[in-house]
Amino acid sequence: PLGSYSAVLVGLLVGKPPLVFTLHSSVSPHRALWEEERHPEGIKWKFLEHKGPVFAPPYEPLPENVKFYYDGKVMKLSPKAEEVATFFAKMLDHEYTTKDIFRKNFFKDWRKEMTSEEKSTITNLSKCDFTQMSQYFKAQTEARKQMSKEEKQKIKEENERLVKEYGFCVMDNHKERIANFKIEPPGLFRGRGNHPKMGMLKRRIMPEDIIINCSKDSKVPPPPPGHKWKEVRHDNKVTWLVSWTENIQGSIKYIMLNPSSRIKGEKDWQKYETARRLKKCVDKIRNQYREDWKSKEMKVRQRAVALYFIDKLALRAGNEKEEGETADTVGCCSLRVEHINLHPELDGQEYMVEFDFLGKDSIRYYNKVPVEKRVFKNLQLFMENKQPEDDLFDRLNTSILNKHLQDLMEGLTAKVFRTYNASITLQQQLKELTTPDDNIPAKILSYNRANRAVAILCNHQRAPPKTFEKSMMNLQTKIDAKKDQLADARRELKSAKADAKVRRDEKSKKTVESKKKAVQRIEEQLMKLEVQATDREENKQIALSTSKLNYLDPRISVAWCKKWGIPIEKIYNKTQREKFAWAIDMAEEDYEF
Repeated sequence: PLGSYSAVLVGLLVGKPPLVFTLHSSVSPHRALWEEERHPEGIKWKFLEHKGPVFAPPYEPLPENVKFYYDGKVMKLSPKAEEVATFFAKMLDHEYTTKDIFRKNFFKDWRKEMTSEEKSTITNLSKCDFTQMSQYFKAQTEARKQMSKEEKQKIKEENERLVKEYGFCVMDNHKERIANFKIEPPGLFRGRGNHPKMGMLKRRIMPEDIIINCSKDSKVPPPPPGHKWKEVRHDNKVTWLVSWTENIQGSIKYIMLNPSSRIKGEKDWQKYETARRLKKCVDKIRNQYREDWKSKEMKVRQRAVALYFIDKLALRAGNEKEEGETADTVGCCSLRVEHINLHPELDGQEYMVEFDFLGKDSIRYYNKVPVEKRVFKNLQLFMENKQPEDDLFDRLNTSILNKHLQDLMEGLTAKVFRTYNASITLQQQLKELTTPDDNIPAKILSYNRANRAVAILCNHQRAPPKTFEKSMMNLQTKIDAKKDQLADARRELKSAKADAKVRRDEKSKKTVESKKKAVQRIEEQLMKLEVQATDREENKQIALSTSKLNYLDPRISVAWCKKWGIPIEKIYNKTQREKFAWAIDMAEEDYEF
């Protein structure tokens, strides 16, 4: 049908780039995608117009009755110092504010915002009392929950107005949805894992920090009154609309198109097609790196062992750090001797390697894995006469590895390996775990278990939610109540059967059937609750959404849903369904990655 992602396939057949049809008032709805003008290599668009970003609202000072205390005495803070203090107050009940590194970084950055008088008085964070501030913000949160329908409707209408004005752009002949048109407000950096910069102040982004990207013939969005943009660019080789540099990591942030947009959908599809191409040559690549373990050149051996780890363990390659980045995070190529331990035998298995290092976002990677004998012997060789802080792969870096991967297959990167192994693992696990006779909740549990196998492979961890224990207790209460209900229903069925034996009339038979159905219904409800409890317990420390959004070919999940009659909304939420609209439209139940 016109406007569907089926056009991707037709586009391929006629040698055009795979695009998704999006209606815009200036485009005829009867014009097919593949009739559109094809851009030269590297060009993303010819026309781009948008309204720019929505900035965070200005700081509103606290009411006079909300006091800050230092060393037991009331102290009035200057507006800048007060604003930063509120960031800490809002997090007072969070474990972050108990961590030394968070407190140290916060206090250092907070003092930079103080007046000289405040700086000379406030010298010890432990003497600061943010209690009243914290209570004020909790009351604000509670008040928002208690809002009337009319008040909530007013906020909803204002949000819809902002989306209508700022949430869309025109790219060529398409009206496209923008993903994140609001600039993040200032606050305290949290980071993941034990990030060394946690607690630092994320500064307010101003128009003077902003680079606008649009076409020369478009209407450039005006900056807020009294301000000017850092720069206005007309770069049609990129798809971002707005960019700025954040102050914590010095990384560049972007306002991009929504994941459901035409360009994003095409990019997504191409990513998974590249991973599928790897499937055709992965055996050859694996045979090659096994041969290279015996190479006379040390750099070839190191490259081959690193590639084995990237393939087998889904390790990231490990890009060189940005200047000024202090987090001691590593990837495969930057592993040091201290990050691995070799065990000729461990846990009843031979040739075990024990990994322990901080990966991306300071998430700890700890794993004990059996490796092939020649890999083990090579690692012993690489570690000879080295200190713990020395590089394990001293003849290798990401540039060398990436060049080698490109030689093996066009477009091949460590991430492609990760995507391939994640997707193939999901497909294999779904085949093994799905039982045809299971009901829908049990099948969804099987899906989540398959997804979890991928998340474990990719080391996608999370801290258990703060409300986990409470929600599990509530769920157990429901399970217990349902068990009591089932016991009552079974007693009623037994009584009805006894009564039917005596009476032997039609009415008694109907009562028995009715009671039987009631028992079956309650049994299904109980099973659903028990499956839910198992699912929650098993996934409390695993982040399933990361792999689902970034590494798993969505066509595998869509095909599985179609094959087993599972509603797609049980697997993908609304946002995910929009992102993977191309896959939902394209994949049939017999799709194979």
